[in-house]
Parts: sequence; C-alpha cells; structure tokens
Amino acid sequence: MASFSAAIANLSSISPTQTSLYPRHRLFQSQCRPFFLSRSSHFLLKDLTLPRGRKTPDTVICASFTDVTSNVSLEEKLPPKGETWSVHKFGGTCVGTSQRIKNVAEIILKDDSERKLVIVSAMSKVTDMMYALIHKAQSRDESYISSLDAVLEKHSATAHDILEGDSLASFLSKLHNDISNLKAMLRAIYIAGHATESFTDFVVGHGELWSAQMLSLVIRKKGVDCKWMDTRDVIIVNPSGSNQVDPDYLESEQRLEKWYSLNPCKVIIATGFIASTPQNIPTTLKRDGSDFSAAIMGALFRACQVTIWTDVDGVYSADPRKVSEAVILKTLSYQEAWEMSYFGANVLHPRTIIPVMRYGIPIMIRNIFNLSAPGTKICHPSVNDNEDGQNLQNYVKGFATIDNLALINVEGTGMAGVPGTASAIFGAVKDVGANVIMISQASSEHSVCFAVPEKEVKAVAEALQSRFRQALDNGRLSQVAIIPNCSILAAVGQKMASTPGVSASLFNALAKANINVRAIAQGCSEYNITVVVKREDCIKALRAVHSRFYLSRTTISMGIIGPGLIGSTLLDQLRDQASILKEEFNIDLRVMGILGSKSMLLSDAGINLTRWRELREERGEAADLEKFVQHVHGNNFIPNTALVDCTADSVIAGYYYEWLRKGIHVVTPNKKANSGPLEQYLRLRALQRQSYTHYFYEATVGAGLPIVSTLRGLLETGDRILQIEGIFSGTLSYIFNNFKDGRAFSEVVAEAKEAGYTEPDPRDDLSGTDVARKVIILARESGLKLELSNIPVESLVPEPLQVCASAQEFMQELPKFDQVFTKKQEDSENAGEVLRYVGVVDVINRKGVVELRRYKKDHPFAQLSGSDNIIAFTTRRYKDQPLIVRGPGAGAQVTAGGIFSDILRLASYLGAPS
Repeated sequence: MASFSAAIANLSSISPTQTSLYPRHRLFQSQCRPFFLSRSSHFLLKDLTLPRGRKTPDTVICASFTDVTSNVSLEEKLPPKGETWSVHKFGGTCVGTSQRIKNVAEIILKDDSERKLVIVSAMSKVTDMMYALIHKAQSRDESYISSLDAVLEKHSATAHDILEGDSLASFLSKLHNDISNLKAMLRAIYIAGHATESFTDFVVGHGELWSAQMLSLVIRKKGVDCKWMDTRDVIIVNPSGSNQVDPDYLESEQRLEKWYSLNPCKVIIATGFIASTPQNIPTTLKRDGSDFSAAIMGALFRACQVTIWTDVDGVYSADPRKVSEAVILKTLSYQEAWEMSYFGANVLHPRTIIPVMRYGIPIMIRNIFNLSAPGTKICHPSVNDNEDGQNLQNYVKGFATIDNLALINVEGTGMAGVPGTASAIFGAVKDVGANVIMISQASSEHSVCFAVPEKEVKAVAEALQSRFRQALDNGRLSQVAIIPNCSILAAVGQKMASTPGVSASLFNALAKANINVRAIAQGCSEYNITVVVKREDCIKALRAVHSRFYLSRTTISMGIIGPGLIGSTLLDQLRDQASILKEEFNIDLRVMGILGSKSMLLSDAGINLTRWRELREERGEAADLEKFVQHVHGNNFIPNTALVDCTADSVIAGYYYEWLRKGIHVVTPNKKANSGPLEQYLRLRALQRQSYTHYFYEATVGAGLPIVSTLRGLLETGDRILQIEGIFSGTLSYIFNNFKDGRAFSEVVAEAKEAGYTEPDPRDDLSGTDVARKVIILARESGLKLELSNIPVESLVPEPLQVCASAQEFMQELPKFDQVFTKKQEDSENAGEVLRYVGVVDVINRKGVVELRRYKKDHPFAQLSGSDNIIAFTTRRYKDQPLIVRGPGAGAQVTAGGIFSDILRLASYLGAPS
C-alpha cells in the first residue's frame, strides 16, 4: 500500500506551472486537493483498477477542470465566419520530421486566405508510441520509462532543429513538465495494472499538443499573428457506442466563440484527434480523428475549403497497390466519397464528410510531397460535371474492396410472407455485436443473405442456429449456411442512377474474366453496386471491372509456348506493335512468360520484347509447363490470361480443355487439338460455347487467311455449306505451281526445301497429313462428325521412301521416282490441265478427301503463283459461283500475323475498342 500512496502523493504534489500547457484541463495542480468522490467528479484516479486484494483508499484524488472562461468577464469578440477562413489538416507523416514541419509552415504562409485554421496530428509514429506506453505500464513492464524518454528525445531533438531562443526554452520547459506528469500517471497505471479509456485518451493526446505548439512557434517566428488551440477546449463530443463519438455542434460553437474572444488571431494551429466530453473529460475522435477534427472546425467556421494534406496525389479510381493503372480522380461528390470510404477505399472516413457536406464546404485531398499535383476535390456535383471524361468512367468513379468476409445464407420456404423474419435474423446478429456489411434478399423472400467479417461469422451462425432451432427442426427453415473466404467489390458513381447499362457492363466484365458472383446488392439510389466474390478472385475481379470502364487499358497476361520460327516471329510483331496498341487502341499485351522445349523465361511485370532472346539466355530456367501456366495465370494484377501455343505438339494441345476451364484463353495455330479425337474436339467446343473463355484457332487452317471465320460467318447467317474445296498447303502449292516446263519433281522439292517452304523433313508435307488435318477441322466446323481416319489421303511420298531413316536419305532417293510424277504432269498438260494437291469437304455426302486432282487452266485453282492458298466455298447462296478466299498460305510472317489477329480479336471481346 505504501507504493500506491507514494504514487498518489507524487501526483498531488505537482505544481501549477507544470500544467500550463492546458489552460482548462489542469489535471495536476497544487490546488487539486483531496476530496470525497461526488457525482460531479470525472477524471478520477478511482478509474485505476487496483490489483486484487488491495483496498481502495478512503480519499480519492480527482483532478478538477478549471473553467477559466466562466471566471473572466471579457468583451465578447465573436470569430468571423465564412469564406475568409480556409482549413488545412496535416497528418503525422506531414509533420514527421523537423524539415517537414518547416515545409508545412511554408505551405501555410503561402496560402493567401485571409484567415487560416490548421489541424495537425502528432508526429509520425508518436501516437503508436503513446499507446505503447499505456500498454507497457498496464503490463507492469518497466521499459515504459525508457520508452517515455524516447518520446521526450524525439520532440526535444525536433524542437532544437526548428526553434531557438525564448521559443525553444518555453517549449522545452513545457515539454519536460508534461513528461514529468506523464511519468507520474504511468507509474500509477503501472501500480494499478489498468487504465480506463479516459486515462488512455488523455495520455495519447499529448502528441498533438506538442506538434501544434512547435508549428505555431515556427510560424510566429515569421512574424505572423498565430495562436495554438487545444481543441479539447472547443470540440465537445458525446460517445455513441461502437467506438464512435458524435459532435455537439451547438456546444462546440459556443466554446469556439469563448476561445476566440480570448485568442483573436489570423492563424490558428489546432490539435487534431482530441476533444472533450460535455463533462470536460478528455477523449479522442477515434479512427481518422484528425480528419474529423478538420471537418468539424471547417463546419464551425463555415470555411471556404478544407484541405487534407497526405502522402498521395489524391483519390484513386481503385487501390493502386492492386490496380497499377488506377488514375487520380479530379472530382468526387460527397456521396461517392462516402461510399468509397465505407467500402475500404483510402479516401476519408465517412463521418469526416458529414460536417462539411452540411454547409457545402469542399474538401481537397492534396499530396504534401508533390505540390504540383492538383489533387481530388470532394464537393456537391455540378450539373455538367464532365471533368473526368465523357466515357463510362464519367458514371462509375471508382472501385473499392473489402476482404476477409463470410456470407451467411438463411434459407427456407417458411420465410416467405412471414412478418418479422428479417427482424429476428438481424436481431440475433445485433445481440452478438456483429457488423453486417451488406444484405441481399430475393423478392420471393425464400432466403436472406448477408456478409459479416469472417472473425464474427462463427458467433453469428451459432446465434442464428439457436434463435431458429424450432424452425430448422420442423423444416420451415432449411439451412443457415456459411460461405467463407469472400470479398466484396463495390462500384461507386453518382451518375450510375441515370445511366442505362452500367450494371450490365459490370457483370459482363466479371463474366468475361471468369469470375463467379456469389451475391449482389444495389440500392435504389444506385450510388454503388456491390457484389460478393471469392477472396482469391477479388483482385482479378477488381482489375477486370476497372479495365472495362476505361479506367485502365485492356490488359492481357500472355504466355508464348514455342519460340521457334512462328513463335519468335510473333514475339517480334508484338514488340513492334506494342506502343501503337497502347496509345491508339488501349490494349496492353504483356508477355509474362516464354516457354521452349528446354528452358523458359518468366517475368512478373512483362518481358522486355526488345531483348527477349538475350534475357532468355541470361535468366532462363528449366522448362516446367505447370509452373509456367501458374505464373502467367496466377498474376492477379491482370484479370485476363491467354496462352498462345505456337507448337505442333499434341501433348500441349491436350492441356487446352484444362486451361479453358480455369478461365485461360487459348490462341493457337496448332492443329492437333481440333483434328485429334472427335470427342476431344467436341468437349472443347462445348466448353467454349458455355463459358466466357475464348478459344481462337484461325491460323490452324489458312495461316493468315480468314478461312475459319469466313466459314463461321456463313453458318451463323443461315447459309448452308455444300462443299469446301481448296489448296490448303502453301508448300504443295509452291511445288505444283513450279512443277512445269520439264523440271524434275525432286528438283522442285529441293528448291522448296532450300527456300524454307517445307518442314525439315519434306515427307511431313508430301504425306498429305497436314492437309488432312485442315480438312477435318473444316469438316467438323461444318457440322460433320468425322475422325481423321475417315479421310482418304493420297500420299505423294513413294511407298519405298516412307521408311527412309532421315530427310537427307529421302532427298537422295527421291530422283529415282521423278518419272512417275513427270508422267502425271505430262498427261495433265496434254489435256490442257494442271495438277493441284487439294483437300475437299463434301458436306452433302458427309465425307472428305485429300488427293492430287487435275483442273482446267482457266479454273481459279490453276491461276495460283508462289505459295498461295485458295479455298472455294460452295453454298446455297454461293452455288453458281463459289466464294473464293485466296492469299499467302505459308511462311512465318503470315502465320504469326494470323495468330496476332486472333489475339487482337480476343482483346476486342474482352472490352477493347473495336
């Protein structure tokens, strides 16, 4: 008991000069004499809970507040109000160092407003340090003493940097007195092992007092009429539960008038965060309290503007940590800022907006570290507010998310039409103190779904199970289901209410990103549309909707498989077009990985395509298809993923179905998937039709020619295909276009191989298998259910040469069979015809064939040159004169161009301007 008595004696012996910082809250003065506890006593040491077994002293020390204004008769001088006042608020980061305090002073001095009120927070980290002091003292951790010394040292060092002479001496004297008082209080808390909220609020509020005094002295040193204000003398609040307080504006206004009558000046430096109760008990404004202080003071002075200085350039359209293309919004309405704040955007706390909205006072969000940035203005919207553009972002201002939620679904037929069901549900939720984030209910009243923080879901579920036990047992309610691991995505915009199609655009973007929506909520005001998605889909969903509303480019995360001749040409084309696509078409194609047969190159931000070959040599790692796909698709900062398969590998093609199911788009010239087993093809096409995942394969048939798209266009417009006939091989087109004038067949084949038209082994072209695959693809696209084995193929490889061990051996032996081919060429020439190697889809007879045919010299197929392909569509509409598609059908450039065209078509489907 002796140690506690000593602490009390220490507190009661503090001199009046030790509390001169607090003209009204003289907590520890020599005239604070012992008196018995009464109803009017408030800031009590009795609030210190004593350890078990210790007797409460008969006489309790109380610090009484001396109301200096009630004892002084002064001529009332009311503070001027209105446009002459501007309010600034500087957070802890803004006043975190001595240099930053000087910078703040410069900003204040450059403001040409007639009168200025400046709200300051504690120096950076100081409030946390003060809370730590309380925690350590309560825990009986004696290191609170050294921690308090660190607080003293921080402010003392800062004062020495920015103050001098009498100003420095005055501040340091007050600072040391404060530290002595705090040390005595913390000692008492240490002994009691507990501190009440009032004690805690009093201790942590010192940081604001010190920073306000230092800043006011710096400004006064410049010859400016400046006073500092302890806002506990002015701002009066009432606790409202849930860690919130409500300002008493009438009482606060009266106290402001009294304060100003004693301290008339042009510049006021006021403390943020702290206030008093009507009983003069120190308290705080809780979360984001300094912003709230600025808004309250702005309203009390009817200021022309409140500027919140922070370390960002303004309010972003989405969290820039999640959406790298997020943009700064020039303007927001009060309602939009309110909605975005509620849903977790780093704007302002919703309650900060209330005081200024009442008087139409605009709030500016500015960056103290980038004064050239104009910031974001929060105000009433003008009638023709088009500052943020004419597109969809004019209606949807931004997006915000809340993570770590769970959905609770209360469902049952017995709910329909029963009054009071919803009241009972949310009454049970209220009883456990849970916070409901959003509510969704079907009009049938069959179910009610709502979101709560995940940490509260167990208690809520148990309360509902208990409350509705009878209804669950007798079947009136079927279930109380929990859906964990959820996140909320909210789209916010005041003009959504008057704009048709906003919701459709939002859900279309989510669907195309393969995002499943679990619940939806939208108020009739349409200031926000809220959806619940899986937590792992949240960032992807945010990126998708942000991109859809033109707040960022249509971005696709791409993986290129097979950087051979076709793949490397495609990468070079992507490199050459990248800047044009970004600037003119708002398309950002980011190659996140390149996979070869032995090595792969991965990047988190996108591979520099000007150096991809060198980077692959320098930073390449062992090829791993699973890791490659996970890397390209797992980048949640990009909502859309596309894998481009430039191989001819059937193993790679076997993964297409799995990729499409995961929401990965596939673009390929690889024929193996669509010409493989019929069942595999039908599964792929069915999956493509029922999902928003795209599968493009134009280059599988005509390289860069629009063969598949032409066929689809005919079918989709109601035409009927009768026959498709064509020269599908650029290699064989070149060979037979040049097999004339007495040249040997083997000579022409060697020439084609030398020119790069054939595969490394020409037998791959001469066998006709490649043409057969193209025929089977077109047959299946036309509705025929044929296998590759159903297509008769006339091979141009002489049977004895099919077993040659190498391409070199084949080329050496081929001249032995020149006479066979020469005989066929001479026969066709004598008949006025030419030889052409063609593939035919006979839709009427439901069959296909690949063979060497003869055509009259006036036939379109006889007019080809070089390696051109030609395809003739005979249909019900084009029966007398077939529809002809003709052009280059071989070569890396045209094939890569066809793949590139499919990639751009994918971008268009995903929201890029067409």
